[in-house]
Amino acid sequence: MTIEVTHELLVVEDRRPQARRRRWEQKYRIVLLVADSFAAVAAAIVIHAAYDRWAVALVLPPTWIVTMLAHRSYDRSAMGLGTEEFRRVLRGAAVLPALAAGTYWLLTHDVGLLHDMTMAAAPVAAIALPVRYALRRRLHRRWARGRDRSTTLLVGPSRGVADLVAVLRRGGAQELQVAGVCLSDPENAAEVRALGLPVLGSVGDMNDVVRALAVGTVVALPAPEFDASVLRRMSWTAAVQDVDFLLAPMLTDVSASRLAVRPTNGIPLVRIHAPSLSRISRLPKELLDRSLAAALLVFLALPMLLIALIVRLDSSGPALFRQQRAGRYGDHFTMLKFRTMRPDSEAHRAELAHLNENSDGLLFKVKQDPRVTRVGSVLRRTSLDELPQLLNVVRGHMSLVGPRPPLPEEVEEYTPEVKRRLLVKPGLTGLWQVSGRSDLPWEEAVRLDLGYVDNWSMSLDLTILARTGSAVVRGTGAY
Repeated sequence: MTIEVTHELLVVEDRRPQARRRRWEQKYRIVLLVADSFAAVAAAIVIHAAYDRWAVALVLPPTWIVTMLAHRSYDRSAMGLGTEEFRRVLRGAAVLPALAAGTYWLLTHDVGLLHDMTMAAAPVAAIALPVRYALRRRLHRRWARGRDRSTTLLVGPSRGVADLVAVLRRGGAQELQVAGVCLSDPENAAEVRALGLPVLGSVGDMNDVVRALAVGTVVALPAPEFDASVLRRMSWTAAVQDVDFLLAPMLTDVSASRLAVRPTNGIPLVRIHAPSLSRISRLPKELLDRSLAAALLVFLALPMLLIALIVRLDSSGPALFRQQRAGRYGDHFTMLKFRTMRPDSEAHRAELAHLNENSDGLLFKVKQDPRVTRVGSVLRRTSLDELPQLLNVVRGHMSLVGPRPPLPEEVEEYTPEVKRRLLVKPGLTGLWQVSGRSDLPWEEAVRLDLGYVDNWSMSLDLTILARTGSAVVRGTGAY
């Protein structure tokens, strides 16, 4: 298996790929510069209104742009990525007072300017972040419509291609637009064609395919045939064609924040940080969970009392449904929900086994369950039946965000791998809820839960909480 990269090719192809460079990158970078300038000017106006000094208006905009450049917030690696882009903006805002202090001691000795630049850090970040969020959403909408996307060639084995394509397709709008595949095992091309992707040749055809399709990105997947020399030649070919060359990791569902390059004797090794599962690292989550749940209980007390009354009037039986569930480390607790079924529903479960929508796993879900009451159907569709679980959050049995709380008998059937779900508290909402809930197959629900456990962060929790509202409105998988 060889990929020819000759001197003649370097000479002939040296300038031609410039015509294929994505124009949206330059435009987006300019828009970001304008947006950051606007944020700095707006923050300067705020400071002027508060302290009646104009000097900050002259100093803040260029300083803010330089700070953003220093933190590489205009690099293509951060464009449209959300969390990483926002993190760089916040780092820049944190550094701004230090830069002001350095300028004060070394140059100006102007106490007023030092004060104003320090005070400007908060408003400039508060303005820049929502503006960048709006720009990112606009870029994602363009990607969703098929615009400004990078024509992508996948290179590697059929199994790896299938796995990567599955991840790309369930991840929503993203930059890569797979145009075709060059296989290291062409004999398995049927498996890739079944995914709707054209097989354009073997690995040795990569150079011709990149040139013919004006490919912007090449993604190489792990394969036994790809030793260091083969990957190096691939990267040379991509460099000659002036396209991005990406290496897909063997591990999937690992967040970028857990990956770091660690050079050792000139070899760039990739370090995977351990998940943040210690009690100390999760203390802020505990505080947020309990305080926010308590506040919501106070705010929703009257609506919950009204729902309880309606449940009692609609059918005989208690307003609350109590059920044993498995929490962190498999400890049992009593989970609370508004009752949505007849009181004798558990006795009739065996009769409905043939209607189970999740026959591929341990979950039991029936779309048209005859045991569900009239009010219960509405409560399930709107997720209002989950509100009493706020009491479980306040008591410390559950979190606002986490894996689905399993039944004890489900836990008994778990494999050692699936039992990792029990390393964190179950959640009132989670990746499973914002991604389809009961419509998800068992394997996908497990993958999402394990991904949450391994990649947990406060920013991930906040993202899931922000997505929960729209998921509830859509009602996807709620039955």
